[in-house]
Amino acid sequence: MADVKTTTARPSSQGGSQAGKPKSANNFLVNVMVVIACIVVAIVIYMYVLGNPGNFTDGAARNTPKNAFGRMYTGGFVVPILIATLLTLLSFVIERALTIFKARGKGQTGEFVRKVQYHLANKNIDAAIAECDKQGGSVGNVMRSGLVKYREMTNNHELDTDQKVLTIQKEIEEATALELPMLEKNLVFLSTIASCATLLGLFGTVMGMIRSFAAMASSGGGADATALALGISEALINTALGISTSFLAIVAYNFYTTIIDGITFGIDESGFTLTQSFASNYK
Repeated sequence: MADVKTTTARPSSQGGSQAGKPKSANNFLVNVMVVIACIVVAIVIYMYVLGNPGNFTDGAARNTPKNAFGRMYTGGFVVPILIATLLTLLSFVIERALTIFKARGKGQTGEFVRKVQYHLANKNIDAAIAECDKQGGSVGNVMRSGLVKYREMTNNHELDTDQKVLTIQKEIEEATALELPMLEKNLVFLSTIASCATLLGLFGTVMGMIRSFAAMASSGGGADATALALGISEALINTALGISTSFLAIVAYNFYTTIIDGITFGIDESGFTLTQSFASNYK
C-alpha cells in the first residue's frame, strides 16, 4: 500500500519542483524588466510630456503652469515615482486579468461539476474527462487530473476502496498545489502598491509643505505668492496621485482575490465530487 502511494505522489511533486525553479527565475526577471520599463516610461512622461515648455506661461523656466500637465510637473521629483508606480500597477492588473480570466474557464463552475457528476453516475469517465477539456480552466485541470487517477483506480485490484479514495484525493491535492500559485502570482505587487502609493503621496505632500514653509522663512514671513503656491501645489498633486493609485490597487486586488476564492471553492467542490462518487460507485 505504501509503495503505491509513493510512486503516485513523487513524480508529480518532483516534476513540479523541477519545472517550478526555472519558471520562478524567469518570472522574477520579467517582473524586474516590467518595473524598470515603467520607471523609464515614467521619467520620459515627466520630462517631455508634463515638462513640455508649452505647458507653462513662462516657457522653459517652468515656474508658472498654465494647464493640468504643467501643474502635475510642479509636483516635484515624487511625481515620476508615482507615475512609475501607477504604470506598474496597470501592467500587473492587465497581466493578472489575462491569467485569472483564463483560469476561470468556460461556463459556470456549478454547471460543469453537475455534468461531471452525471457522467460519473453513469460510469462514463471518458465523457467526464471531455467535459474537463471543454471547461479549460483551473477547476477543469484539477478535475481532469483527479479523473485520470479515478480511472486508474477503477482498474486497480490491489487496494481497497478507502485506499483508492485517498490516492485520488492526494492526486487532486497535488494538482491544486500546482494551480493555485499560478493564480496568486504577482498579486503581491497589487497589495504592496496599495500600501506604498499612499505613503509615497504623503511623502510628496510633506516635501511640498517643507517647500512652502521654506519660502515663508526665507522671506521673513511675507512669502512670495508664487513660491508658496508651488509648494502647496506640489503637496496636493502628490496626495492626489498617491491616493488614486492606492485606490485602484485596492479595488483590483480585492476583485482578483474574489475571483480566485471562487475558483478555489470550485476546486474543492470538484475534489469532493470525485472522492464521493468513487466511494459510492466502487464500494
